[in-house]
Amino acid sequence: MRSVSGEGLFSGTYAAATTSFAAVMFLTGFAALAVVPTLPMAARDLDGVSLFPLVAGCFVAASLLGGVLGGHWADRAGAQRPLAAGTALAVVTLLVSAASTSIWQLAAGRFLDGLAGGMVAVSINTAVGQAYPDRLRPRVLALMSTCWIIPSLVGPPLAGLVAEWWSWRVVFYGLAALTVLPTLAVVAVLRSRSWSAAPVPSGEKPPRPALMVATAVSLGAASGQYGVSGWSLRHLLFAVGGLALMGVFAPRLLPPGTWRAARGLPATVLLRGMSSGVFFTLEALVPLLLVTDRGVSPVSVGLLFTGAAVAWAGSSWVQGRLLERCPRHRLVVIGAVVLAAAVVVAVVGTLPALPPFVAASSMVVAAVGMGLLAPALTLLSLSHAPPGRQGSASGAMQTNQNLGQITVLGVSSGLFNACLGAGTTDSAGYGAAFGLLLGPCLLAALLAIRTRADGA
Repeated sequence: MRSVSGEGLFSGTYAAATTSFAAVMFLTGFAALAVVPTLPMAARDLDGVSLFPLVAGCFVAASLLGGVLGGHWADRAGAQRPLAAGTALAVVTLLVSAASTSIWQLAAGRFLDGLAGGMVAVSINTAVGQAYPDRLRPRVLALMSTCWIIPSLVGPPLAGLVAEWWSWRVVFYGLAALTVLPTLAVVAVLRSRSWSAAPVPSGEKPPRPALMVATAVSLGAASGQYGVSGWSLRHLLFAVGGLALMGVFAPRLLPPGTWRAARGLPATVLLRGMSSGVFFTLEALVPLLLVTDRGVSPVSVGLLFTGAAVAWAGSSWVQGRLLERCPRHRLVVIGAVVLAAAVVVAVVGTLPALPPFVAASSMVVAAVGMGLLAPALTLLSLSHAPPGRQGSASGAMQTNQNLGQITVLGVSSGLFNACLGAGTTDSAGYGAAFGLLLGPCLLAALLAIRTRADGA
């Protein structure tokens, strides 16, 4: 990469740090994306299909806590410690998941993995802000984003191939082994005297309530996921307790008026959560349907994730290039309608007489809708943010994206388990769970006008 005034990302002081950060982000993305196609196989082998939504939701719930914890720690003591702790924890969590003897151990591993992933991502961004000069920050942040491209294309099918040839456990063990060297490199770089990433001095220490709120929300989300996995007094208590925690503490992390879709930033944040929840639920339940009910191979499921990634990227390019003059709120409407079409395809694909390809294609169609909708909502959130508060707006978008994923998946999973408890077939249960997703899609299309930017 070309140097800027003699100081490029890979020259002199920043060479080792940039290389180590890029390697960590690459393997973090690889681990986050590669294990997803193998999780349905793991849940089936561990006799925990009913708890699969808990396994999927734990990662998201913990990543919310990990992001807040990493940012809070980095602001108080510098990015070195949370980054080193997060990378080391990532290796441990992969080993915990690989050695799972029960679905509960796998869920614990995924929760810790989400915690580590959130800490790593936030800590790297913080380290960039604390130690790189202004002229290099855009380049290094762009490089960190680029490090997710190859994992999104190669990771899922490669993991599916390894799982089919050997075992899903080998995927976790292999990722743990690959992550050890970058982890040691990051620790060595951060301990070197040439690297300086101290917290930015300020007149007061960062407040602690945000960390406590995030902890309560994460615990509430995990409790709710378990609560909807069965029908008993114990499950009911967990569901009610989780819902209460989220209801009390989640609004503190979001702009006022989010739940009532107030015009501007609140409506934009709300729609981000709803749309992400629909896509995440399809991404979790469609592979589970294909693996446990249709007998589709892990390789094919992995290729499905690659196809969805390509569709998302292509759709995002179209909205940014060919549709750049279209008002963003109209792109939100179009994306929500496409997302609703994907839900219909998923419902139809649950019919036993149809080939698995029909249900699988719903993920690709949904990715097209999200490629249109997600960037439009991001731009709208920045346009609605008060001057100097773009960071807070972005944080609220990310927080509600996680909350939406957890909530929508939990409600759909609860309906799925209720159908199974009533004696229906698996196909009927999946059809009901997918059909429920039409509500958020149509509501997002109707509420899109509330995200309209001034002058659009």
